Amino acid sequence: MNETLILTVLTIITAATPLVYAAIGELVVERSGVLNLGVEGMMLSGAVCSFATAHYTGSASLGILAGMLAGMLMALLFAFLTLTLQSSQVATGLALTLFGIGLTALIGQPLVGIAFGGLPSLDVPYLSQLPVVGPLLFSHDILVYGSFALVAAVAWFLNRSRAGLILRSIGDSHDAAHALGLRVIRVRYLATLFGGACAGIGGTYLSMVYTPMWVENMSAGRGWIALALVVFSIWQPGRLLLGAYLFGGISILQLHAQALGINVPAQLMSMLPYVTTILVLVLISRDRGRIQRNAPASIGQSFHPTT
Repeated sequence: MNETLILTVLTIITAATPLVYAAIGELVVERSGVLNLGVEGMMLSGAVCSFATAHYTGSASLGILAGMLAGMLMALLFAFLTLTLQSSQVATGLALTLFGIGLTALIGQPLVGIAFGGLPSLDVPYLSQLPVVGPLLFSHDILVYGSFALVAAVAWFLNRSRAGLILRSIGDSHDAAHALGLRVIRVRYLATLFGGACAGIGGTYLSMVYTPMWVENMSAGRGWIALALVVFSIWQPGRLLLGAYLFGGISILQLHAQALGINVPAQLMSMLPYVTTILVLVLISRDRGRIQRNAPASIGQSFHPTT
């Protein structure tokens, strides 16, 4: 029974980690007032670049760095188009996703069918040997530990730091922030690049740990789930972490249902994470007052500096 529980929880952690990275990055982006719908494309870019780098160099560290940089480059393209050229954030984000899907399919053709050894587990001395608790909490790879640290760091940054206050003020009213002398475009550029780096790491986890191999369009809609998680969390990092693990648990439910011999079509079970996403968003949207109190007031709006 203990082994079954441990394996189930470990599978949920593996499924939730890429969602945590992609969603926490998008949360920071949206808190600055920018809506980037290109998370899916940035995740795929991070996945293919990290896998290719790790495969050809044999270095997992370089693979993680490459995935992060690939996500940042895609985010930089988005930022240039929307913040500098003032294009529509919604249309540009959708185009970024389509561009990422096509580009990564082209780049990844020589990598299809090649396996990767995955990231090594970093066992905490003594604690990892504890029964049940040890494997669950203290025997993970560096990206799992990093996801928890990142959520805590973002929560502190947004709620406790002066820079976080500046970012939130720009997201709430970029005109007022500009009148106070804050550099709206610069802050939004940095926030967008951070979101791209996080999405790239989320894609890195997919190709280097979750699979681990390159498969065309392997994000399979996780970028859209990450976007939904930001709304589900009402732009709060702690709620986002819980939501990511909830969706991670639902996504691996199909595997356990098949293992238990439950006679449910596999296609129906594969739909569960996306159906749940829609239902959650519908339920949350009923409380519009709460969303309006927490959502950045300037989200998705272009900023046109007067001076």
